[in-house]
Amino acid sequence: MRALITGGAGFIGSHLAEALILQGHNVTVLDDLSTGRRENVAHLSHSPAFRCVVGSVTNATAVKPLVEEADAVFHLAAAVGVKLVCEAPIHTIHTNVDGTAVVLDAAKRYRKRVLVASTSEVYGKNDRLPYREDANLVLGPPDKTRWGYATSKLLDEFLALGYAKEHGLPVTVVRLFNTVGPRQSTRYGMVLPNFVRWALADEPIVVHGDGSQTRSFTWVGDVVWAMAALMNEPRAAGEVFNIGNGEEISIRDLATRVCERTGSRSAIRYVPYEQAFDRSFEDMPRRVPDISKLRRLVGYEPRVQLNAIIDSVIRYWSPQQGAAERVARLRERSPERLVNSVPALALQG
Repeated sequence: MRALITGGAGFIGSHLAEALILQGHNVTVLDDLSTGRRENVAHLSHSPAFRCVVGSVTNATAVKPLVEEADAVFHLAAAVGVKLVCEAPIHTIHTNVDGTAVVLDAAKRYRKRVLVASTSEVYGKNDRLPYREDANLVLGPPDKTRWGYATSKLLDEFLALGYAKEHGLPVTVVRLFNTVGPRQSTRYGMVLPNFVRWALADEPIVVHGDGSQTRSFTWVGDVVWAMAALMNEPRAAGEVFNIGNGEEISIRDLATRVCERTGSRSAIRYVPYEQAFDRSFEDMPRRVPDISKLRRLVGYEPRVQLNAIIDSVIRYWSPQQGAAERVARLRERSPERLVNSVPALALQG
């Protein structure tokens, strides 16, 4: 199989590329390297099955020939991170909406199977949890920049399902819930890698607000497995699926757990939202997925839980922090084992 991954040098895209190549597929990644990094895919560059194209997903001239030669398209390219969304709302909207439109138009032209990555942000302020894919979506006012990002991703979903309805395009939408793991950048406000980096350096761990807000964190390998399984399932076409983990934790408790698992002396410092971002920021108290639809269709179950996820992120960052002795002690006392292997992917060549 020949796969195209837009945003393939990013955190999730690089893990997906690695998994597909290990399965014997050919992979082309398209990335403008604005948030993705060459380092994420450097270990794949020696494989004849891998190719990295530097370019923008909004450039139809660059995208069309890559879609034409692919068997399947994983559209992951997007503006990411709370910090970027708050600081560059125009860039965020154009990147998300224009890029998706370009990819879908090319996929329609060449009749290619497409998976479009969306986000749990589209659920907005809905307070009926856990979130189901058929739930009402309750977005906030336009002067809160977070909702511009959510609206742009929701428009991506409407476009994708519109192509499915009008043109019979085999497209699937996935809503991701706080995907975490090695290679996730500390830029743009990503919470877990920042907590780990601060803890390893014994620096204060910065929690926004009072820390009572909760999230459900999902191992990147579980996300990759689900994406591949959905791409291979004909019944997934024209549908929307949550990909996540139902284990819920407050951000305050997450900071405490990171301290415990690193043996850190870091203090937890609480910073008001308006000081961390600006007055245009708005947060949600909870975000928990219902994954029963995904479970029924492809047998999805989260394989890696939060303690093991935290440990994997600690292992990723510890060499850069010079914390070898601390991590050795962590390994001795921790019962979890880092799961490096990705389950067999169902994609057919």
